[in-house]
Amino acid sequence: MPPEPRRQDRRVSEANVYAEEPDFRIGDGVAIVNVAQHAGAELLGATAYELQPGARWADLHAHHANEELIVVLAGRPTVHTLDGARELRTGEVVACRRGRQGAHRLTNDADEVARVLIVSTMLMPEIVEYPEDGRVLAMTEPPWSEAPYDDAKGRLIRVFEREQGRPVPPDEA
Repeated sequence: MPPEPRRQDRRVSEANVYAEEPDFRIGDGVAIVNVAQHAGAELLGATAYELQPGARWADLHAHHANEELIVVLAGRPTVHTLDGARELRTGEVVACRRGRQGAHRLTNDADEVARVLIVSTMLMPEIVEYPEDGRVLAMTEPPWSEAPYDDAKGRLIRVFEREQGRPVPPDEA
């Protein structure tokens, strides 16, 4: 009698931080794979970023509800904080704590491709502050969740000028 075929464990996914085909590309030289979503995560975020030489990921920002952990998978990306910048090496791990102490952005100033995995708590609502230009982002769910945003579902993503406390267009009422 032949053995029963193996049943695939639904808790095991095909998610891969080295996926060849990104979920999407942003700007010049940044490719993104939403690893946590592909793995079926519910409470954690994990995104693999591939940064081409000269690429930049995000403006300097601080999360006020969530922590992030940057894991360098390949290359030599540079992490920028309020205290300065530092080139990272493969295998390094950087914790970006909540609040201004965890403010960060990434660039690839090296001549080779860099790949990082950013793991995050996914607490909502979230406030993201951009200390260099005074913007504040308020959101009730992650920005990469299913689009378009439907106000009937109670979703909110708004950008404010910190000093004026008014929404930045086009959200201005």
